[in-house]
Amino acid sequence: MRVLWLAAGLFFTGLGIIGAFLPVMPTTVFLLAAAACFARSSPRLHGWLLAHPAFGPPIRNWQDYGAISRGAKRLAIGSMAAVFTLSVLFGLSRGVLVAQVVLMATGAAFILTRPDGPSG
Repeated sequence: MRVLWLAAGLFFTGLGIIGAFLPVMPTTVFLLAAAACFARSSPRLHGWLLAHPAFGPPIRNWQDYGAISRGAKRLAIGSMAAVFTLSVLFGLSRGVLVAQVVLMATGAAFILTRPDGPSG
């Protein structure tokens, strides 16, 4: 079972790294999943992920406080607004736009109701 957790952790880490460079893919959610998998399979990789200068702080903020930083909240909401604006400009159907509004509003409500954490 440990090998499966390790493989899943490596898979999610790869997706998280890809997400750091592609604006349409999330990063933190995949790295949170990777951290959870590594916690069950590899203390060394779990420690590496938590100590990483770019990826570690948001993971620790979530694990310790259930928090999302203000900067991450701004980026998430701004990305949602940009994607919706592009969807309108590209003339997507009303059904797609309604689905986007519902899903993005749900995601935004979750994000905005999380605490900011100690680093604000």
